[in-house]
Order: sequence, then structure tokens, then C-alpha cells
Amino acid sequence: MRRTVGMLMVAVAAAGCATTVAGRAVPAGGGAAPTQERELVGRYFADLNEAAADGPSTQRDFLRRSQHPDFADRICDLGDLVLKIEPALSTLRTDAKWKPEKSSTRPRGAVYVVGVSIQIRRDSATLAEQIGSQRVVVLDGRAYGFTPCPTR
Repeated sequence: MRRTVGMLMVAVAAAGCATTVAGRAVPAGGGAAPTQERELVGRYFADLNEAAADGPSTQRDFLRRSQHPDFADRICDLGDLVLKIEPALSTLRTDAKWKPEKSSTRPRGAVYVVGVSIQIRRDSATLAEQIGSQRVVVLDGRAYGFTPCPTR
């Protein structure tokens, strides 16, 4: 009897291991971005950094133009600061549940989160550096961001 039960358990365990599950593996927290959207997000950060190289006024204009249209009224003034943001695009993934702080709605489009290294500069002096994450939304073939607001 013991031997029969043992063999039955081995057979059940083996059957469970042989089961095929439909679908594909997705990393915890969301799926990887399609290549075209990864390129759009990369271009967003390249354009942001090019604007920073030209100074606060140029970057301010870029941030205003690239602010997600659903949140165009939430633009903060960075004053004479510029941000240089380097994304780690290998970390880019969807973030289907995110919505901006103090918002009851999600932005339209595909929301992505990416690890970033941020340099905060005034003139040619680096004031601070930090590592964090940033959201970028791809909507109608264009990447949009959310202007960061300084906290005191």
C-alpha cells in the first residue's frame, strides 16, 4: 500500500511538472517596452538633456512642450536649475497602475517607468545627484513626461 501511494504521488508530481501554461513570462511589475516605444523614451531623455545643455529657458520650454496633455496644468518652474537625466533603458517596463500624485485618474497612453540618474545643476555647478525612477507615457506615437516639482 505504501509503495502504491508513493508511486501515485510521484506520478501526480510529474504530471504537474509537465503541464504547459499558455502565455509568456512577464517580469514582476509589468512587461518590457516594445522596441519602438523604447526608442521614443530614449529620444525623450536625449532631447531633455540637449535642452538642459542650452540652459534653463530652453529646458523649461522643452518640459512645457513635452508635458503629458492630460496634466498640462501641472508644470512647475525649476527657476535657474537644469536637470540632466540619464535613463537606464534596460530597466524600462510598463507601469499599468501608476497615476500622478494627487490625481484620481491615470494618464492616457502606455505608462512606463525607468530607472534614472539625475543631476541637478545651476550654471556649470552640480548641486545634487540622485538615483530614482521616472514615468514617461507614450501616447499617439509621442513620449510625454511630467515636469518634476522641487520639494522643500
